[in-house]
Amino acid sequence: MDVIEQALKTHFGHETFRSGQRHIVDMVLAGRDTLVLMPTGGGKSLTYQLPALLRPGLTVVISPLIALMQDQVERLEANGIPATFINSSLAPAERARREQAAARGDYRLLYVSPERLLGESFLALLNRVAAGPGIALFAVDEAHCVSEWGHDFRPEYRQLSRVRRHFPTVPMLALTATATERVQQDILAQLQLKEPYLHVASFNRPNLIYDVRAKHKQSYAELVGLLREIGGPAGDASVIIYCQSRRSVEQLSERLSRDGIRALPYHAGLSPEERTEHQSRFIRDNVPVLVATIAFGMGIGKPDVRAVIHYDLPRNLESYYQESGRAGRDGDPARCVVFYAYGDRAKIEFMIAQKSEPQEQQVAREQLVQVVAYCESALCRRATLLAYFGEEWPEENCGACDVCLGQRAAPEDRTVDAQKFLSAVAKTGQRCGMRPVADVLRGANTQRSLSNNHHQISVYGIGRDHTAAEWQHLGRALVQQGLMESWSGEAGGYPILRLDPASWEVLRGQRRVEIAPMQATGHDRRDGRESRRASEVTLDPVRQQLFADLRALRHEIAEEADVPAYIVFSDASLRTMALACPRTLDAFARVPGVGSRKLEAYGERFVRVISRFCDMHDISSAPQQEPSPVTQFTQERERRRSTATKDSTAQVTLHLYRTGLGIEQIATARRLTQGVIANHLCQLIEEGEEIDVAGLMPNDHYRRIADAFAEVGFAALKPVKDIVGEDIGYPEISLVRAALKRNG
Repeated sequence: MDVIEQALKTHFGHETFRSGQRHIVDMVLAGRDTLVLMPTGGGKSLTYQLPALLRPGLTVVISPLIALMQDQVERLEANGIPATFINSSLAPAERARREQAAARGDYRLLYVSPERLLGESFLALLNRVAAGPGIALFAVDEAHCVSEWGHDFRPEYRQLSRVRRHFPTVPMLALTATATERVQQDILAQLQLKEPYLHVASFNRPNLIYDVRAKHKQSYAELVGLLREIGGPAGDASVIIYCQSRRSVEQLSERLSRDGIRALPYHAGLSPEERTEHQSRFIRDNVPVLVATIAFGMGIGKPDVRAVIHYDLPRNLESYYQESGRAGRDGDPARCVVFYAYGDRAKIEFMIAQKSEPQEQQVAREQLVQVVAYCESALCRRATLLAYFGEEWPEENCGACDVCLGQRAAPEDRTVDAQKFLSAVAKTGQRCGMRPVADVLRGANTQRSLSNNHHQISVYGIGRDHTAAEWQHLGRALVQQGLMESWSGEAGGYPILRLDPASWEVLRGQRRVEIAPMQATGHDRRDGRESRRASEVTLDPVRQQLFADLRALRHEIAEEADVPAYIVFSDASLRTMALACPRTLDAFARVPGVGSRKLEAYGERFVRVISRFCDMHDISSAPQQEPSPVTQFTQERERRRSTATKDSTAQVTLHLYRTGLGIEQIATARRLTQGVIANHLCQLIEEGEEIDVAGLMPNDHYRRIADAFAEVGFAALKPVKDIVGEDIGYPEISLVRAALKRNG
């Protein structure tokens, strides 16, 4: 075990890294500027927290929210890592005390908001730190906030380039869970990252189950049933419900409370004290359901949220990915449900109309069209979300969304109706939106139809057998399938319909059109394997009781320490304890999530409870047990994805390598950096692909790098770089290390 792996186990309690983490840590330790795109729950924080322990000096983390700072610092302190935050919640005397401690070198990590970071007094503090213990790294969390094309743009993030100019030699790490290609490029430019290493992980969250349900008069009863199903017998599963408005939040939380479901509201209309109290009660498992506006949750690290439910339409797909991603951060199965009514878009359109800039309105309308398409599509939800971020889902059936699980009606042949709709678009001069075209087909006697003489055209009234909503549903499906265009170039962005070449193929009978029908109200849902909680299917009844006892002990310890329960141990760690039944401290230390600090602080109390339980139930050793159906399902899906595409982008690189191209040629062909291509090849080597590393570099480079590794070991790249000199870059060093490790 090298120095980095030892630090991982000692301070964080993990034996191995998650996918991509080790290479990012190596780049940070080597002093490379880095941009990391990794999904929520993928382990972004570790990529700067671990280097903060190994690089000399203070790691400064720029974070947008007080709640995020407090959550991260509590976790670090629980692992025995000296960290703090400085923000507006502190009294002046306490703030001064922490600043003095930072200047002395008492902390390894310091969390601060971008507004405070750029203040003259704080820059003066950083100058003192730089002159004393030194600054190891600037880590910019939620880096998508820097981009005006992102879903949560914050102007103050645009000023962070001042920090780069002020401290030009300090490396910078930017991290985000959501960024399209356009946003990625904006982050690189705005933060002035120099020759950055770019790590883009898969956006797929394999443990999340996506579901879109029609919103109707019975939806509240359906919601209550869903909450009771997810909550289990104890009704204690954590769930976040999102609504668009404060009023909706208040009404829904009050109604749920009256019906016996413990719920609290969270929105900007509450006092700061109320918001803090409600958030704290939710995070500390005193209340299972929080009904919130979208302001809640950013930066909240509660790992055991079992469902995120949007009771109103999300604003856009990027926001939805971010908000739904707050479910299942612990890796256990979790639900992401949208209750969708097309009429909800009017509320968002009203908010869009309040924007002052026409360009902002145009972008927001396009985003609204995309999220409506997601809700109405008959295509795999997972594939649709991943496609938004430029990632292709390789399988026909993800096995974990309402479409792929067969919970939506199969598509129907609607070619004739499509021809009627497209004819109406053509005969109205391609100057109308969805509703006017539906009115023409329905033969509606509206002022618009009369003033435009629509009542005189041949298609007027030929579609009275369908409702206006059904015609609009069909029209949106035609746009989604690329069989018609929705164009917002006129009338201040009001979308009108236009025909494209595919439209004429449909009209001439050269193309068949299949469209899923509108969802019926109150449609049935399966209660199958995807909805069961992992803790209920992986433990037999006896160990389920031990798991409950361990949770009770965790709650007791958390109350004593005044921290959320998950800061003590995650459910995953408790579940492992219940299965393995460690009765000695040595055995307890092998449980994932048990580092040296937690072993010392909690080990004896947990071992005592486990030993007493095992004696009472005559348990002598851990059972040999098959994985649960949910676990098997998730593992098999990940195995297929790994063997088929293990990041499809790496497979493209492998294909180009096999044609005889070198790193520079592949990078040029793919418009990526050589560092990214080298990372792909390192990943492929680890997966067992045959890569001739020596053949990818000048004759003596492989030998020189290998000799350097033999001298200093594999712990870090920078010592090797110092030995081999400027003519050999980090991509080559990374490749040689991967080859040497595989060859033993």
